[in-house]
Amino acid sequence: MTKDVFDAMREAHAVRRFTADQLPEPTLTRLLEAACWAPSAGNLQPWYFYVVQNEELKRRLADACHDQSQVAEAPTVVVVMADPARSNERYGERGAQLFCLQDTAAAAQNMLLAATGLGVASCWVGGFDERRVQELLAAPPRLRAVAVICLGYSNEAGEEPKERLRVADVATILH
Repeated sequence: MTKDVFDAMREAHAVRRFTADQLPEPTLTRLLEAACWAPSAGNLQPWYFYVVQNEELKRRLADACHDQSQVAEAPTVVVVMADPARSNERYGERGAQLFCLQDTAAAAQNMLLAATGLGVASCWVGGFDERRVQELLAAPPRLRAVAVICLGYSNEAGEEPKERLRVADVATILH
């Protein structure tokens, strides 16, 4: 059973301590499918996912992520990559510089919400040496690392939802 999407949004939070239990393959597949269901400009789907479960590679990725230990500790790490050339073909520079990043961010968010809905803990890591991550994965030069997503089961005590700004503070409705 999964959570209501609004509950998942309210309950989602970054987990930095994981148990050693690996995600079942069907659960991992569902998370990757959720990422693939994200909207994308022109339905180009300019993403690619590297799923890392190798302990040594996760340790090296953690180093490339400025020593963020959760990258090494999480049983599964998904590196979300963008393919700027795919977006460039239809949308030119704006596609390559913006749309492909928006699209892959939407894919990452879908993965995070699906994880929460399935009882999987996650952490979005955005701080990393992009070139080093590229090298560690032996990714083709056309791909660009956008996010590193740690996945597993939480080994942390429950966390209270974080305060959010009120809608009235961040939105203007123009009639």
